[in-house]
Amino acid sequence: MEMVQQAKKKKYQRTMLMIFFTIVAVFLISLNTGEIRISPMDTLKTLFGFGSEMDELVLFEFRLPRMVIALLVGASIAVSGAIWQGVSQNGLADPGILGVNAGAGFAVVLFIFAFQGTMTNLGDFTIFVLPLFAFVGAGFAAFLIYVLAWKKGITPVRLILTGIGVNAAFSAAIVVIQLKMSPNDFNQAIVWLSGSIYGSSWTYVLSVLPWMLIFLILALVRSRYLNIMNLGDQLSYGLGISVHKERSLLMLIAVALAGASVAVAGSISFLGLAAPHLARKLVGPKHQGMIPASALIGALLLLLADTIGRVILAPSEVPVGLVVSALGAPYFIYLLMKSN
Repeated sequence: MEMVQQAKKKKYQRTMLMIFFTIVAVFLISLNTGEIRISPMDTLKTLFGFGSEMDELVLFEFRLPRMVIALLVGASIAVSGAIWQGVSQNGLADPGILGVNAGAGFAVVLFIFAFQGTMTNLGDFTIFVLPLFAFVGAGFAAFLIYVLAWKKGITPVRLILTGIGVNAAFSAAIVVIQLKMSPNDFNQAIVWLSGSIYGSSWTYVLSVLPWMLIFLILALVRSRYLNIMNLGDQLSYGLGISVHKERSLLMLIAVALAGASVAVAGSISFLGLAAPHLARKLVGPKHQGMIPASALIGALLLLLADTIGRVILAPSEVPVGLVVSALGAPYFIYLLMKSN
């Protein structure tokens, strides 16, 4: 028995190392790609402080903050999706599909329209308070979904259908606000809501880094309760677990991660669906191992999608959310056809 556990542990470590080194490889490739090409040697020189002023500007002010945002947002959305799937016991749950992202997007657009007045040239204060407003919007959407889907419990089908309805309602409300914007802000809002990390700066990184790190760590700490809740509410109560308390706390963590992601990258659907499924296939269903694997896979997928979006129609860029949707929508249909 001990040998079997050791073999599983080594397999898990190999898998995590493989994903990590793949992230490093994609990260290095992404540094060299874009409208302005920088050779690998010049990239290394610039990273060590021996590059030209132009290369330093491109790498440190444009590409690196954008890539760090991609890693943080990818990990956060993936972990949020893993929690939603565990809490609802529904493999089709995803913060984008359920309408949580739409609720966060509505709160952010409403705040910017009411207080900032424009989607461009956001002030530092505005950037730092956006995650808070996104959290409030995402939390309100999650509350609506939970209340409307509850009928002597929550079934997977009812959860998905309610989420789709809430998503449509918030999307319509966002359009109403957009119609009151100037043409330039209207276009900016459309690009951002489709899922975009273009124009990210170190200010955006600093605004969400503490937020995401705290809730990612909390997700890892509370992950073992997801395993217990999968046994059913009655058995969980029998093991001394306060199911409603733990479920509420885990949903709060998932909402916070999704809200912070929307605040800096707009609504990115299907990533929170696909990453946990891939992690489950690679490392197994136990959440103590699956959630860290989901975080790494989500970071890898979003970084890869951003790299593809920058080069596929260069010099124009495709918003990263559209790339993820193009890759994730067929997978969602496949899972939907497999489900009973």
